[in-house]
Amino acid sequence: MKTKSIILLIGLLAMVASTATAQFNRNLQYFRYNDARGLNVYEVSKTDTVGYDGLQVRVGGDFAIQFQGLSQDNLAGNLADMGGNFNLPTANLNLDVQLYDGVRMHLRTYLSSRHHEEAWVKGGYLQIDKLDFIKPGFAENFMKIARITVGLDELNYGDWHFRRSDNARAIYNPFVGNLIMDSFTTEAFGEVTLLPGNFIVVLGLSNGKLNQNVIVNDNTDNKMSFYGKLGYQMPIGDEDNFFRITGSWYTNNGTSTGTYLFGGDRAGGRYYGVLWAVDGEGNASGSDFEPRFNPRFRQMTAIQLAPSFKLGGLEFFGLYEIINNGEDQGNGNFNQVAAEALYRFGGRDQLYIGGRYNAISGERNEGDPEIKINRINIGGGWYLTKNILAKIEYVNQEYKGDGWQSSKYDGASFDGIVIEAAISF
Repeated sequence: MKTKSIILLIGLLAMVASTATAQFNRNLQYFRYNDARGLNVYEVSKTDTVGYDGLQVRVGGDFAIQFQGLSQDNLAGNLADMGGNFNLPTANLNLDVQLYDGVRMHLRTYLSSRHHEEAWVKGGYLQIDKLDFIKPGFAENFMKIARITVGLDELNYGDWHFRRSDNARAIYNPFVGNLIMDSFTTEAFGEVTLLPGNFIVVLGLSNGKLNQNVIVNDNTDNKMSFYGKLGYQMPIGDEDNFFRITGSWYTNNGTSTGTYLFGGDRAGGRYYGVLWAVDGEGNASGSDFEPRFNPRFRQMTAIQLAPSFKLGGLEFFGLYEIINNGEDQGNGNFNQVAAEALYRFGGRDQLYIGGRYNAISGERNEGDPEIKINRINIGGGWYLTKNILAKIEYVNQEYKGDGWQSSKYDGASFDGIVIEAAISF
């Protein structure tokens, strides 16, 4: 861990420790646990099960490391050889603070990540579930179903971001990789969530910017991003079984904003060194974000349908997504499908086996040759405790379609075994 990261960690802990009224690691209101208890938790329930007892501070963290044994090839034969070895470990520092009755703050810092060497703040938000700070009982009936969230952090577009690995927080993800088109971005946003009964309604807006700045020039065409979600989640029998289906949308018509929905995770891709090409002198180079795919549409409209359920040990998560570009920008389009099926077993459901299929297809501009990417993951895992997960998977990813011709992706594929250990608390 870098010296700067250690200094930051010590400083934050000292600051928290100096708060005399703070009580550490107590239960927080309307909070998703950062361990196995957070599995299959989407929007946190509005049921008020934790009483307010003054300022509470919860200090948490995540650590993940993989042993990767992958091989790769393409038609040009110019992809780098990869050996079996450990990847760079990743680490997060999480601060969750109960500031007032029904008011909570979250802050996550990436202490170690693939793409950034230095420690840096991923993002944070203020979550408001009661307005008693205005006046006791203010808008009480409305706030029984409503939640207001503001900050600079990930947007509640779709359901995939509740399951994906967020740098070192890999304990919710049954596999190592995230989706090929990974809908995740951190932007300045505000959203309202309504949870009446079994229904879910989300309305939000953001400034559409991943990298925040106030400079404008002749090429600036900033527009707001608008997004939302409609859904229904029904418990089946006991509280652990459920059926859920949601539809989400995201749109931005600016040509200098809104391009980050599938390219906003600055922590890098989950498989290391894949699709790195070798030049004539034997030097390998590539992107830290391989093997994900970002359509980079400058006027984007995305729609995602996500059904999921849990019934006994059987668990399913599905996704169908459509992404379109504006007519002035080429009218390109892509589709993505994903289907993940798991079976959890053991006395505490601490073991699981399963598989995931993920595929995209489409064209960057209307009339362009089609490009396709397919991936299969097969594997299983063991929750040694609610905070420790060990998992192993076989992954195979292939690039197909005429749109890859004359590039390193033409006929490319990689496959092999990856083992990951994840700790979250």
